[in-house]
Amino acid sequence: MLGSRWGQHPLSRRGLALLGLLAFFLFLPGRASTPPFDRDEPRYMEATAQMLESGNFVDVRFQDKPRYLQPAGIYWLEAASVAVTGTLKTRAVWAYRLPSLLAMSAVVVLTAWMGSILFGATAGLAAGVMLMVSVLVSAESRMGTIDSTLLLSVVLAQAALLRALCDREAGRPTFLRTALLYWGAIGCGLMLKGPVILIPSLATPLCLAAVERNFSLWRRLRPAWGWLVSLAILLPWCVAIGVVSHGEFFRRAVGTNFLGKVASGQQAHGLPPGYHLLVFLIAFWPGSFFAAAALPAVLKSRTLLSVRYLLCWIIPHWVVFEAIATKLPHYVLPTYPAIAILTAGMLAQGAPVWAGWPRAVWARLALGAYGILWTAVGVALALAGPVLVWTLEHTLSLPALILAAGTLPLVGLSVVFICRSELRKALLASVASAVLLYIGLFTVVVPRLHSIWLAPRLTALVTAHRPCGQMEVSSVSFSEPSLVFLLGGKVHLEGAADAARRMQANEACAVALVDVKDSEAFLAALGPARSRVQTYGSVTGMNYSNGHHLTISLYGLTPR
Repeated sequence: MLGSRWGQHPLSRRGLALLGLLAFFLFLPGRASTPPFDRDEPRYMEATAQMLESGNFVDVRFQDKPRYLQPAGIYWLEAASVAVTGTLKTRAVWAYRLPSLLAMSAVVVLTAWMGSILFGATAGLAAGVMLMVSVLVSAESRMGTIDSTLLLSVVLAQAALLRALCDREAGRPTFLRTALLYWGAIGCGLMLKGPVILIPSLATPLCLAAVERNFSLWRRLRPAWGWLVSLAILLPWCVAIGVVSHGEFFRRAVGTNFLGKVASGQQAHGLPPGYHLLVFLIAFWPGSFFAAAALPAVLKSRTLLSVRYLLCWIIPHWVVFEAIATKLPHYVLPTYPAIAILTAGMLAQGAPVWAGWPRAVWARLALGAYGILWTAVGVALALAGPVLVWTLEHTLSLPALILAAGTLPLVGLSVVFICRSELRKALLASVASAVLLYIGLFTVVVPRLHSIWLAPRLTALVTAHRPCGQMEVSSVSFSEPSLVFLLGGKVHLEGAADAARRMQANEACAVALVDVKDSEAFLAALGPARSRVQTYGSVTGMNYSNGHHLTISLYGLTPR
């Protein structure tokens, strides 16, 4: 029976290594060719670059402003990557994204290992692959942000917890290193994003203990002193930043950023409960339909310890983030490995646990409707390449069309298998379509969308018309952090009047980037110096962060 023979048929080390390499190479395309994604990613990149340039590894800053949102862990990881690769001066984006690549590849391997411990090698492999090809995982693995490394901390803590659970069921003692891994992973998570790591890592064992009315698993983790391990990782930096910021970091990071998200939607991300459930259709595609189809089997098997453990991982975290006011898709990312394992575990079982489509008419209709939506998402993703190139660049891309022609039949084949209740074959077909989609999308389509990559083109324009070595650049109409990062942090984001004053004070070396809508205000602020204005060129495109179409010119003054 399901879950009764844990750990007897885990994936081999060779199998796990091959899966890790597959994940690594799937996440690799587009890492160097895709510019920084506004707005969060270049903020991490610029703050990391300033950390290396200043030698200050405690007080994280973006230009001259403190960045008191979370601890310094992610900046240390990216700084180490940039230092090792020697890419600080060139501002190569791929170096800042390297920790996310390695972390997400490791998450896939750990997910497969945990799945094989719980449900066997086949289920473990399917879980790792399902997680690897999901839309959100594919996107996060390519960005130099915090979420991939945080997910690794969560999964490491869960792997230690599963090891302790296996020890309990086998009646053997739990080694000290398991407890150290558990609390060490929590400490690393605290250094990455503060208290967020506590929700999945503490809620899972405590929820399981409450359901079982048995706290023996919790005691195996040495909670009496284990929290000191986490504290030892976090406390030195906390003391240092407390002294440097005079306590301002804790007021902003905890009071404003963390608790503020609970009470009200920050940065226009306030949404009602149910948001994550709706977004799951796209974010976990193609695995989202199979997760929904596995629900009847999950309900039948809910008394099994393996299923109960995974539900105690998923449900508390999901409920918390559906309840808080601020919502973004990646907030429930820590549940995705558990969902992948649970789904793969159900699909890997035979009757009576898994019997294909649900028997109740209403359940069949609901799953059928979900399948139609799932198919629509698959078709939309397959057609996204040529549609985006045509819409944004007004060109017909043959490689993008070939990509769609290869992806669409696989989506159709998976639908055929779904209609036949051959869900394992449908999963294989949909995984193949996702792999082809991501490789093509990040190698063919995204780098060709020149009209939305304004920051690299503006940087090239400024670099090509550098009036002197110590140039001062003002950006009046484009204030995205990607421009700050690509210009080495040496740009002033200010209004038309301030840019005009700066140019008049430093006529030989000051330039300004101004959109056509702001040009009259800028020129008027120059006063008599307006007659000496020189235009070095223009860049036209769309700021995808706010949807505004811009025509930005580079202005300078002819010396007297």
